[in-house]
Amino acid sequence: MKRALKEMNIYDETPLEFKSFQLDPTLPKTTKENMLDHFSKGHGMSKEQAKAQIEQISQMGASDGLKVDLINAIPTNTEDAHRLIKLADSKNDDALTERVIDAFYQVYFSNGESIADHDVLTKAAIDAGLEASEVDSILNSDKYLKEVRADEMEAQQLGIHGAPFFVINNKYGISGAQPYEIMLDALKKIQTGAVK
Repeated sequence: MKRALKEMNIYDETPLEFKSFQLDPTLPKTTKENMLDHFSKGHGMSKEQAKAQIEQISQMGASDGLKVDLINAIPTNTEDAHRLIKLADSKNDDALTERVIDAFYQVYFSNGESIADHDVLTKAAIDAGLEASEVDSILNSDKYLKEVRADEMEAQQLGIHGAPFFVINNKYGISGAQPYEIMLDALKKIQTGAVK
């Protein structure tokens, strides 16, 4: 999405609002399950099919310069990470929020670390620019839980069942799991009014 917005020269004038969305809020914070087993069960496919799908996702990320090692990602609950993103967002500093999100993506998609582990989250959040005392305060409370759940309820009401998903002008929905060319074409059609 960002690449398409930049190519269209509208990135700087297009506000992006990140919403919380857990693919599976029922996941535990600790698990011994690996991503291949989790993905195959969750999508009702064989391990071979799941591996092929995971490899395709990783290749799509690589084509945009993202290191995605989804096969080694740990399928755990992401609620605390979302609460820390809400903390970053409360600072009204878009660059900080994006750094925190990028740090958490790195933890989950590239490093194969648990996004539910408080030590891992704390290090990533501090490295991205959040204050240690605020991170600790959030992780040892339920602050921002209501906001995370409100985002999830909004997604449910809009019929969103996967991520990434983009809602543009509160009217158009685009699944983010699309090749770049399709994303760019959709944005151009929306911009020119070719889509009603």
